[in-house]
Amino acid sequence: MLLIYTHKLTPRLRYAFKHVFTRVLKIPIEFTTRVEEFIAHGPLKMTYTKQPLQNEFFVKSHELLFDHGVGDVEINVQQWDQVACFFSTNSDKSILPYDIFAATFYLLSRYEEYIPHVKDEHGRYPVNESLAFKHKFLEQPVIDIWAYKLLGILQERFPELNVKQTPFQFTPVISVPLVFGYRKVGILRTISGTFGDLFRFRLRKVLLRYAVLFGIKKDPYDTFDDFINLHLTYKVKAIYFFLFAKYATYDKNISVYSNVFRSLIKSVSDYAITSLLVSYEAFSNIDVLKKERKRLSDLIHRPVVRVMQHYNKLDFPDTYRNLIDAEVNEDYTMGYPNTIGFRAGTCTPFYFYDIGAEMPTPLKINPVVTTDFALKEIGNTQQIIDKITRIGEVIEAVNGNFVFKLHNTTLIENEWKGWREIYIKTLQRFGSKK
Repeated sequence: MLLIYTHKLTPRLRYAFKHVFTRVLKIPIEFTTRVEEFIAHGPLKMTYTKQPLQNEFFVKSHELLFDHGVGDVEINVQQWDQVACFFSTNSDKSILPYDIFAATFYLLSRYEEYIPHVKDEHGRYPVNESLAFKHKFLEQPVIDIWAYKLLGILQERFPELNVKQTPFQFTPVISVPLVFGYRKVGILRTISGTFGDLFRFRLRKVLLRYAVLFGIKKDPYDTFDDFINLHLTYKVKAIYFFLFAKYATYDKNISVYSNVFRSLIKSVSDYAITSLLVSYEAFSNIDVLKKERKRLSDLIHRPVVRVMQHYNKLDFPDTYRNLIDAEVNEDYTMGYPNTIGFRAGTCTPFYFYDIGAEMPTPLKINPVVTTDFALKEIGNTQQIIDKITRIGEVIEAVNGNFVFKLHNTTLIENEWKGWREIYIKTLQRFGSKK
């Protein structure tokens, strides 16, 4: 057990240290503010304060972990052995040249998203406002990299320190905003879709639509058997997020009362974790959120404890406060919809810290590193495969969790050319098949 001395023990400090040591490195830690207890402890200890007590392992602290609320924080991003870092310690006595714990808190808490900013058309935080994007470290899980650099330094100082590392994980998450493209969508949508295709001279789509409606062909959006078979083959545990809400401007799935729809969800839930894609309306209406969650839970006869936000809508801190009030345990929205990267600087699941209340919460956040939409614009099939491989290898190096968001439409070959091959190659590389 590593004992950490600090002059003031705060919720922020506990939160940052526990993520680095307990969640990333799996090193048990305890805290003390008593000098005599620290001195009496064995060799495995460190101080986090302004000045060292003796000649111990010392990291000079930044004020951020002893502060409250949100204010102006001066940040100067520099390089630390080829990885971006900030909050320089400016101390010859500090073992680390940067306060990685304060930097960890800044990124994990999404401190920058509390600061006033211009949102996009869906009320989302734009990626180009982020520190990671501006300083070109968005595609690095810097917190995990810092943690492993710290581990190396600790093991040089304390050779007796044994660490049991967690294995790398690959987790596909399948977003299902529209379960069928043509089937069971209703007469009005069928008519309007037909005329829209005719107007644009998309005759193949017209023929496909009616081949599906007359039962001659399978609906192209119904790719669930394909996904399930692939995941079983490569021993991958996927999570499916179904939009199970009433029809609206941005929520266009078929009726929640459709027996075909309900049967399909129950069928998928027999093979994989099935959860809720929170509707656009429920984003700001907790009563609707609770209703959608209960409706899905009643259908699959299991508690729905995980969610993903439709359109990747995320507004700090209200979105996560609503999820906590609705008794949701886990969220899979922490990522950017059209950009590859680590929005919170980590590939390790963490817990939401509410800066307004100055306390950690029980809501587990699972960072999503990329989406099919973000990758689609890269180039040809091989370039996309190469990019996915590089992302996965970065996460493997720090024993993280590679959460890859796809859609049920991703395997439609005529719309997503080459993506079946891309996904199979990804599963072959990062799945568990022996």
